[in-house]
Amino acid sequence: QVQLVESGGGLVQAGGSLRLSCSASGRIFSIKYMGWYRQAPGNQRELVATIPTSGDTTYLDSVKGRFTISRDNAKNTIYLQMNNLKLEDTAVYSCALNSATHSGSYNYYTEWGQGTQVTVSS
Repeated sequence: QVQLVESGGGLVQAGGSLRLSCSASGRIFSIKYMGWYRQAPGNQRELVATIPTSGDTTYLDSVKGRFTISRDNAKNTIYLQMNNLKLEDTAVYSCALNSATHSGSYNYYTEWGQGTQVTVSS
């Protein structure tokens, strides 16, 4: 069983900054990647940023240069530093962890956090 706990959401004025955290605990095997997704009302969930165990980070085009994803492997924790926030960044941000189903397995699945609200005001 894997648990993801997110924190750091809130209300911020446009141009401001927030830092989201997501800590993973439980029986975790071979992490392929961790990442952040978001979903605004009436919109589909979209990938914001991912950080793989090996390879390059990826970002949604609209957040490049403003958001930075980082990872503390020792703590199984990822962060999303969000700067110069815009009204259109308002959404529920969810953490995702993609890992093997069990030790030695090549089958992977994605666990989701409960989500944290980010609201950007004018």
